[in-house]
Amino acid sequence: MELFSSILILILLVSLSGVAVKLLPFQIPLPLMQIALGCLLAAFGFYVEFDPELFLVLFIPPLLFADGRHTILKDFVHNIREMVGLALVLVIITVVALGYLMHWLLPNVSLAASFALAAVLSPTDAVALSGIVGKGRIEKNKMEIIEGEALMNDASGLVCLKFAILIAVGQMEFNLFHISLNFLFVAIGGLATGFLVTWVYTRILRKLNNLTSQDPAVQIVLLFLLPFAVYLIAEHIGFSGILAAVSAGMTVNQSGMMRNAPLNIRLQSDSTWSMLTFVFNGFVFILLGIQLPRIVSNTYLENQRDSTIELWELAVIVVFVYLALMGTRFLWLWLMKNLSESINRKRPLAFTKYSTRDLLISTFAGVRGAITLAGVLSIPISITGRYELVFIAAGVILISLITAVFVLPLLLGGKVILDNSESLREEMYAKGIMAEEAITSLEKMQANLQESTTHEIDNEIVKEVGSRVISSLRRRTGLKNQEEKALEAENLERRMRLVAIGAERSALYQLKAKKQISDDIFERLSYDLVLYETMLAEDN
Repeated sequence: MELFSSILILILLVSLSGVAVKLLPFQIPLPLMQIALGCLLAAFGFYVEFDPELFLVLFIPPLLFADGRHTILKDFVHNIREMVGLALVLVIITVVALGYLMHWLLPNVSLAASFALAAVLSPTDAVALSGIVGKGRIEKNKMEIIEGEALMNDASGLVCLKFAILIAVGQMEFNLFHISLNFLFVAIGGLATGFLVTWVYTRILRKLNNLTSQDPAVQIVLLFLLPFAVYLIAEHIGFSGILAAVSAGMTVNQSGMMRNAPLNIRLQSDSTWSMLTFVFNGFVFILLGIQLPRIVSNTYLENQRDSTIELWELAVIVVFVYLALMGTRFLWLWLMKNLSESINRKRPLAFTKYSTRDLLISTFAGVRGAITLAGVLSIPISITGRYELVFIAAGVILISLITAVFVLPLLLGGKVILDNSESLREEMYAKGIMAEEAITSLEKMQANLQESTTHEIDNEIVKEVGSRVISSLRRRTGLKNQEEKALEAENLERRMRLVAIGAERSALYQLKAKKQISDDIFERLSYDLVLYETMLAEDN
């Protein structure tokens, strides 16, 4: 009962965090607000302690799966070289360099444990970044690289963490060649497991579509179980469950399963996953806030804390580690920019066009967040120096978020980041082409119905309805050439339809109040209006 009450309190706090950031007169990133609320909760004596392995399984698979689902394969493939350079090569450089640095700064912490800390500090958090700079503030091509990097280095960093933990607890010997082969084995195996399991899973779900199209809850729950299923299956075989979850998300996105699902399933699925990722991300940051007071007051894992190290020394190490992370990231970005210009002039990396300010933006955009905290809390309690590892990881997360809050707006200030006019032109052109294709299809259907002798629909009705629908679409074809009248007509039609839906809803409620229709009919018609209104709102 105590655990259940704690979960309810955390969910309430996550919800309130979203309200609190809107009420404040100044802007504060959501992750920082959630950390602050966690600290406030801890001040009243509230504390939650999760089993490290349970923490990793509970939070990581759904978060990485959700990131994978939102990854556009075309953009991912286009930026694959840049992302490999940041998410694989930079992660390995960070793990090795920072691992040795940490071992030098904290001799009581083993080299393997130092590598474990470096591994959890490698992943960046694109969600936390969006909470800081807002949507659309960073150029689209740069944000695509940052988001793709965050997805890939989540996986590569946590796989490195797994090996470091195995070495630290004595289940594996440190052998660079052996570790490299194992890394490739578990990585490729994890990706393959995620793809194969999801491929089979999506085909089963498609078969169930015919049976459960009127009950989307079944489909959504089955999809929610997928990241946990692929994670556990891959881990049981000996592969990377983390990469399996990423692969599963990308496979679901490319399979077209949700794209071809009934509208009610698509809408409810998107809403459900949006809520779940919000709650899970919020859980992680609030748990960090809950544990911070105990970490700072030296009561966290008191029996494992090295008494020879003062709290202020750990604080200095946190700052030093953060500067080392940012310095390494900037130098690697600068190196890729200059090497690409001299080595591959025919198809250079995107970094070649980066100015010094762009390099700094990409550097400070590498904030640490939920994955870093989830990773460090998954380190077994038996590892010596866990207190120091958790302290440093928590400190780096806080400093990276706070620094980004002040530095990124300064770097982005005065710069034209997003050209909305270009985006609008592209959207209008696409709508015009879509309307032309729709008209062609409807004209064929109208001709077939009029020529057919088997249908029972009157030809006058076919002609009248077809003309009405085609006339509406024909106005939209003007959008292809950015005609101002076509755009005005499109916007006016949407507004009128939304007003009509409001009037229909009002009439529906009156019919229910007068008991002229049953509750079943009311729910069915009300749901249809919601779907139609949602489509119009999303189209806007």
